[in-house]
Amino acid sequence: MGTKAVEWMNSFSKKNNNSFNCELEGYTISTFHFGNFEVLSWKGNWSDARKIIVKASGKLNMKVIEAGYHLKDNILLSLIGSSKEHAKVYRKGNFAGILVLGRKSGHWIVKSEKLG
Repeated sequence: MGTKAVEWMNSFSKKNNNSFNCELEGYTISTFHFGNFEVLSWKGNWSDARKIIVKASGKLNMKVIEAGYHLKDNILLSLIGSSKEHAKVYRKGNFAGILVLGRKSGHWIVKSEKLG
């Protein structure tokens, strides 16, 4: 499903002249409440990326994680790379919950999760 999603998002971005391009990272994130997710990385405009990722969730009838949120009190820690990252989970284009992510051996891992 990850390959199909990446192809659709890159095609959608190109068709709509958005600044966004993504590719699969080659590993998955597993959660208790939401299942498994293939990890991808993207380059481009943050606003375009958010819209395209959420749109892919609804259009392709799948779950996606939109990461990149940091608590304001952790800005210094985020600059040195040791803080937690918060992510929203969407199912079929609708908000489904929240994950707290961390890094271990260069890969994202789930530290906690909460249903929305």
